[in-house]
Amino acid sequence: MIHDAEKPTRTRYWIIALIFIITTINYADRATFSIAGEEASRELALSPIQTGYILSAFAWAYALAQIPGGALLDRFGTKRVYASAILIWSLFTAAQGFVGFIPGLAAVTTLFLLRFLVGLAEAPSFPGNARLVAAWFPSAERGTASAIFNSAQYFSLVAFAPLMGWLVHEHGWRSVFWTMGVLGILAALLFVSQIHGPEQHPRVNKAELDHIREGGGQVSMEDRSKTATAFSWPNFRVLLSNRMMLGIYLGQYCINVLTYFFVTWFPIYLVKERGLNIMEAGFAAALPAACGFIGGLAGGVISDRILKTSGNLDKARKTPLVIGMLLATAILACVWAEQEWLVITLMAIAFFGKGVASLGWAVMADVAPKQLAGLSGGVFNMFGNIAGIVTPIVVGYIVAATGSFDLALAFVAIHCLLTIVAYVWIVGPIRRLELTA
Repeated sequence: MIHDAEKPTRTRYWIIALIFIITTINYADRATFSIAGEEASRELALSPIQTGYILSAFAWAYALAQIPGGALLDRFGTKRVYASAILIWSLFTAAQGFVGFIPGLAAVTTLFLLRFLVGLAEAPSFPGNARLVAAWFPSAERGTASAIFNSAQYFSLVAFAPLMGWLVHEHGWRSVFWTMGVLGILAALLFVSQIHGPEQHPRVNKAELDHIREGGGQVSMEDRSKTATAFSWPNFRVLLSNRMMLGIYLGQYCINVLTYFFVTWFPIYLVKERGLNIMEAGFAAALPAACGFIGGLAGGVISDRILKTSGNLDKARKTPLVIGMLLATAILACVWAEQEWLVITLMAIAFFGKGVASLGWAVMADVAPKQLAGLSGGVFNMFGNIAGIVTPIVVGYIVAATGSFDLALAFVAIHCLLTIVAYVWIVGPIRRLELTA
């Protein structure tokens, strides 16, 4: 039902706030084992290499399921698929708290399987976010909107790392999984009751719909879901044969190496390499996360401001990305830092830079073929989350072989520079990819 009024409503701001809340819980669920992992590893006798594989399990499924997840969104619509995903991943998160209770089930195998299933269930989440932003926001507001939901990855640790650290310290590592599982179930109920397409939302008026539509928002996207272009290998090949899209995919993989170091090994690094206890590590991780959150919002606002003043989409998206990734290489300086405060400061600078550079989802909203919004986002997120497979395993082997995180930090810093190479020398001009008949 649409209410007529001269002044546009601002329902889209409520939608992005809800997406932010859901994504905050989403990323907190990914980080549960990084906070609980040190105590769980001791109780379950896990080696660094086994821990690395368990930390990577989420991303194996998450990456592999991106294309099916995107196709499901295109076929059945965002609300139905996304709401089901939240409920399912929350149940599997809670189940991790029962590992070790059943005799005869190997802890490594069970944890890997459960985290794999969490990744499988979460697969539609970010393509779903991108679809909601494309539907609810005009082009000139998409950078900020995308930055808001993307910055939830940092805010999740600001909000939940201290809580999870306290839960481990006071109630044991299992309590982390049970608490986050319950929160996820509540989030699914919130999503179902509050998220609708622009043309179906009871609190949107015609003026806001016109503002979104005239600015390039795809307000009828959900109506088209039932007749959306179905997944096909030729469509998949179109995406993979386009140089611009391949550059964007490579850039997202590289930038996510830093993301996955942060949500998997970073708290463990603070405990093993820097001597903090798990409660201190939870609070210490919050400062870089807060800086990443601020940087994420700043990057979106700066990008949209450049676009409004210059009209140059290429400049608007790439300038914050290059500056941000140069700042992110500060992570390498932690190799030579002795004081704990200096390590946290350098990490804060790195994650602020990574936040500023995190415009990949805004770029996807700019370039994805309109008929393949879900599939394009799925392929993009698949490539990005291959970093979630590679990074935890590589870091695990490095730590097992050297007893240090120094080479791991260098591995992350090199990928920050490769992100710049991908966007500056491979992507070329940013423009929407049009499908030929």
